[in-house]
Amino acid sequence: MAVVLALTSAVVYGASDFLGGLATRRASVFGVVALSQVIGLTALVALLPWLGGPVTAADLGWGAAAGLAGATGLMVFFRTLASGVMSVVAPVTAVTAAAVPVLFGLLGGDTVGPWAAAGIALALLAVVLVSAESGLSALRAARPAALAPALAAGAMFGLFFALIDRTSADAGLTPLVTARLASVALVVGVALVGRQSLRVGRAALPLVAVSGLGDMTANALFLLASQADGQLAITGVLASLYPVSTVVLAQVVLRERLVGAQVAGLLAAAAAVVLITLPG
Repeated sequence: MAVVLALTSAVVYGASDFLGGLATRRASVFGVVALSQVIGLTALVALLPWLGGPVTAADLGWGAAAGLAGATGLMVFFRTLASGVMSVVAPVTAVTAAAVPVLFGLLGGDTVGPWAAAGIALALLAVVLVSAESGLSALRAARPAALAPALAAGAMFGLFFALIDRTSADAGLTPLVTARLASVALVVGVALVGRQSLRVGRAALPLVAVSGLGDMTANALFLLASQADGQLAITGVLASLYPVSTVVLAQVVLRERLVGAQVAGLLAAAAAVVLITLPG
């Protein structure tokens, strides 16, 4: 069950990112991020009577820390993309986001069999390939100055998975409330200090709303996966396969062409999932 939930969260994360990316073409990035997160928070609060649970101060603290990590990663990610090195930022961020929960899981005592270990390694390769829109040549030509912020953004995304995984199994989705409150406060605060616009036009509202609901749904699915006795080393890397659904949607909806590396990445992702689910 944990594997299914983590995979589903990856699909929803990717779709949400795709819709959020479309929305940022029509509105302020900060406005899109802030409003989408507020919409997701509203939906979460409405569901808490059924999906919430008793929480401790530690649960709320882990949730808030996860929210701050995720929001920091998002702002660094968008700021780095604005510098025009997307072909480097996307694959480096994706593989770092996948590697961090694997590292935390193994250090925390997760034990994986040989098939699962091979699947994790293949999944890490898959996220690099799928995210390499300009092929691998862009990575080989990348300068260290371009890699540092991409690594930082990916580390923050991966840290979100590792921190939210620390909440107790009985807490349900309640820790996501403090996660989202913390992330909204950080994004709005940075926007106000930097005098960035938070306006979202009417044309972008449907995309922002669905993106926000999708992002919260994906967070909830991952949290449920971690609470279903899922190993972070496995659930984290599966959830980090989100670029797969983003790329597929871009190909289907926007008719973007896949380069050879991306096709190889899609095949590698499928093989990785099979290996991870094999017994032993």
